[in-house]
Formats: sequence, C-alpha cells, structure tokens
Amino acid sequence: MYYILSAIVLWSSLGIAIRLSSMPVQILIFASNLISTVLIGLLFINKEFRATVPRGKAFFYLLIMGPISLINTFSFFYAYKTTSIANAVLTHYTAPVIVAFLAPVFLRERLTARVLVSVALATVGLWIMLGVSVPDFIRLVRAGDENTGGILSGLFSGFAYAVLIITFRVLAQNFHPLVMTFFQNSMIALLLLPFVRVTGTVAVSDFWIFAAMGIVHSTIAPVLYFKGLGLVTSNRAAILGYLEPVCAIMLGVVFLGEAVTFKTVIGGIMILFSGYLTIKDKQEVRRRK
Repeated sequence: MYYILSAIVLWSSLGIAIRLSSMPVQILIFASNLISTVLIGLLFINKEFRATVPRGKAFFYLLIMGPISLINTFSFFYAYKTTSIANAVLTHYTAPVIVAFLAPVFLRERLTARVLVSVALATVGLWIMLGVSVPDFIRLVRAGDENTGGILSGLFSGFAYAVLIITFRVLAQNFHPLVMTFFQNSMIALLLLPFVRVTGTVAVSDFWIFAAMGIVHSTIAPVLYFKGLGLVTSNRAAILGYLEPVCAIMLGVVFLGEAVTFKTVIGGIMILFSGYLTIKDKQEVRRRK
C-alpha cells in the first residue's frame, strides 16, 4: 500500500517539472523514458538480473505495456489541450470506477461495500475540488465541438488507465518491477522516436529536468507502483490514484504559489478520507488473516 502512495506522491510532482521546462511534452516523455531505459538497461550486465526476463508468451505481455501506456498518456494530454483541465482530470479519473467493475470479472477480486463507498466518495470529492458543474459538463458533451472531443478523449484515457491497472496487477505478481519498468519505458521511447524533433538549443535547466523525470518519474515511481501492485488489489490501487491530483495541487501551492479555493479543500478532504478508508480496509483484511 505504502509503495503505491510513495509512487503517487512522486508522480504528482510531474506537473511542476513540465511547467518549469520549455520543451514540448513529447520530448519530455521521450527523454525521461530513454534515460530510464538506459539506467535500468545497465543492470542487464548482471546475469542474475537477465534471468528475470521472461521468454515466449510472457515476454509478449511485457511488450504490450508500452503501447497501452502511451495511448493512455497521449489521450490524457489531448484532453488537456482541447478541454479544460478540470474536465480532463475528471474524465481521466473515471478509471477507478471502471476498475471497480472490471476487477471482479478479470481478476476475481471481491467488490466490497467499502470499495464502492471509497470510489463514490473520491469521485464526488473530485467533482467538488475541480468545481465542475454537472449541467455545464453535460452541455459540453452535447455541444459536439472541440470540448466534446477533449471530454471523449479524457474518457478514453480513463478507460485506458483502467486497462493498465488491470494489466499491471496481473504482471506485477509474476515479474520483477524493474523488468516491467524497463520494457514499458523502452517501448514508449521506441514508439515516440519517429515523432521527436529537437530544433534550436536545449537549455541547461532542461537537461536537469530530463534527468529528474528519468530518475524519479520514469524509474523510481513506476518501480514502487509495480511493487505495490503485487501486494494490493487493483481496486485499492485505483482508489489511491485519486490522491494524485490532491498531491499535485498541494505541491503547486508550495512550489508555484498557486491559489487554493474552499471547494478544493473540501473536495481534497473527501478524497483523502476515501484513501484512509482504503488503507484501513487493507489493514483489517491483514488482521483477519
């Protein structure tokens, strides 16, 4: 559980890194994944680490992580570009709701009342925190303009995110977290390579941001997340994912001086409480065992 919480806190600082950089998003994603691939790739010098790489059909499962992750990321960023940040975040975080109903089917995880309450509480908290009006949201969906495309893209990213959580949960129980991180990042870097064009000079500060994102966001955070997914259910991992926007807002206040509204505080408290319920439920399950 705490592995996942640590990963979420690290990922929530991604917005600060992107804001401080002058480079396009695709360059940042490519560079950070490439750096992570090189760093973890050095471990393959060790024969014992090479032995953890699966063969045959299992190897194929590792390869599909990259494309799904890239689809999730790009559809989320497209939503950011074509609709409001609130709409993009709100639609993307439909993922825990989707996971709640997919997990019993594909993973045979038990759908408890506490999971449903946690998902509902976090979802309402997110609506309040982002200050999204339900009638306005429905109106934008019906409008058929660019906002509609962004909202649909956000919903698609939410579905892709849910599929990722289910996939990661299955793989995390069988593969080493470093191996999973290596193949996910190497595939993303390979798929982005044809679209990477660097014109002009790159600022020294951007090199530091590349390094920070490569080490922190593309290596340490996913390794912690995959480690945690091997220990907790996908439902709990998905609910804890709601804490990412809360942490991102808190970091924005501290490092970027961004303002916080009363709605942000109320919604954030509701999301934090849903996370508390999730952690408490895990602890009670452990005690019963």
